[in-house]
Amino acid sequence: MIDVRLLRNDPEMVRNLMARRHKPELLTQLDEAHRLDARLRDITSERDATRAQVNDISKQVGALRKAGDTAAAEAAMAQSRSLGDTEQSLAAEYDTVNASLRDVLLRLPNVVHSDVVDGASDADNPVIKGPINMPASFGEHHRVPHWETATALGILDNERAVKISGAMFTMQRGAGATMARALCQYALDHNADAFEEIRPPSLVTSATLTATGQLPKFAEDAYAIERDDLWCIPTAESSLTSIHAGEVLDEAQLPVRYMAHTSCYRREAGSAGRDTRGMLRSHEFDKVEILSVATPEQAPEMLQELLGRVESAIAGLGLPYRIIEICTGDLGQSHHRSFDVEVYVPGCDSWLEVSSVSWFSDYQARRADIRFKRTGQKGTEIAHTLNASALAVPRVWAAIVENYRQPDGSVKVPDALHKYMRGITHITAK
Repeated sequence: MIDVRLLRNDPEMVRNLMARRHKPELLTQLDEAHRLDARLRDITSERDATRAQVNDISKQVGALRKAGDTAAAEAAMAQSRSLGDTEQSLAAEYDTVNASLRDVLLRLPNVVHSDVVDGASDADNPVIKGPINMPASFGEHHRVPHWETATALGILDNERAVKISGAMFTMQRGAGATMARALCQYALDHNADAFEEIRPPSLVTSATLTATGQLPKFAEDAYAIERDDLWCIPTAESSLTSIHAGEVLDEAQLPVRYMAHTSCYRREAGSAGRDTRGMLRSHEFDKVEILSVATPEQAPEMLQELLGRVESAIAGLGLPYRIIEICTGDLGQSHHRSFDVEVYVPGCDSWLEVSSVSWFSDYQARRADIRFKRTGQKGTEIAHTLNASALAVPRVWAAIVENYRQPDGSVKVPDALHKYMRGITHITAK
């Protein structure tokens, strides 16, 4: 969440940055947060003044009793009891207002970095690099949607996936399943030089999803196990971020770098009307995530490192790709600055986002209470968090099937995956 001190010390700056998201309702929420915070401070002042009065009266009561003025002492005690009731009422109001303020702050998005391109929607996201690896033209054999090719080759069986689990679940088979696994191992190996591999839990608490911003706003998109107050992770970002929740790290430890291969679960509650064919959008998918906890000074360079790692992994697969910057009006809830890597799929004739590379500033770390202590200095500071999809299987898998489709309907496996494919270099019909 954003720092409430910013609301107090520079409300106009916060308002101007929030206005760049082009969502007027956010300014209303911001005004409400400012009002609630002001009331909290007023309550604190009133409560402190009331306590001071109670203390003064207590001293008076003792003096009056010592002087033998029983009537005045009783009157003072009655006044003290009345003030005590007032103090209790103020304490109850404080708790109510504080809870309301926290709820508003949890729903407010992060402030936008000053360098983010202004825009109202995804239509305003500029291409900052590419297209790269884009051939001069595509053959007719490339213009076949991946779900047709994959079904014909027997490597995608969504019909049976739906029978097993319901709509929007997918199932890779044979060489298709092997290639899905190969992509994950490829991504892990690609980042193993600097990132510690973690296999975090796939079920997390409400506090864990709240820390990364999925809750409370995006509860409808997450799978809940209400009986145990657990949630299926929408991304390993949720688990990895909370590794250091409630901890104070030494500055010398930063930046920390983690990577994880997990299954991810999303209800896709807002997917009505979107293309859900083949591997384009599903409730469960595998993904390799890379994440860093850093100091504010390290964060800009780390953002570029994460982006570079994702780009080189996609380039290593020989896929046509481009990089776009996410404009202010399209930034996610927790995002301070963000870039997407997209691949072109000739069968669908479209660009697909395969990775989001994001800097969250102190927004997530504040919610998770992740702090660091600078060497030789007193006190602690809120850390910064960053993450990227090192490789999300479904769309990269689809892009390979479409871009590497051969005239005979087979699919050539990218060279970078050969060592993970048990000798399979071409996927052909059985």
